[in-house]
Amino acid sequence: MKKDPLTVKQVVCPGCGGPSVYASSNPFRPFCSERCKNIDLGAWASEDFRLPADTPPDDQPYGDPKLH
Repeated sequence: MKKDPLTVKQVVCPGCGGPSVYASSNPFRPFCSERCKNIDLGAWASEDFRLPADTPPDDQPYGDPKLH
């Protein structure tokens, strides 16, 4: 079965949730627009996306055996 070359894959834009063309013709992929891409970049730059970490307070040394 051959794939139709005119069929364009659409994905959900991670920025706004709208449809986004996932092809080389969309320079902002997987985002739908430059605006959504820049909003996401700004969130990364301001550290809005973080992984939770079990780090001690700044005034305690990391790995203090008395605290375990």
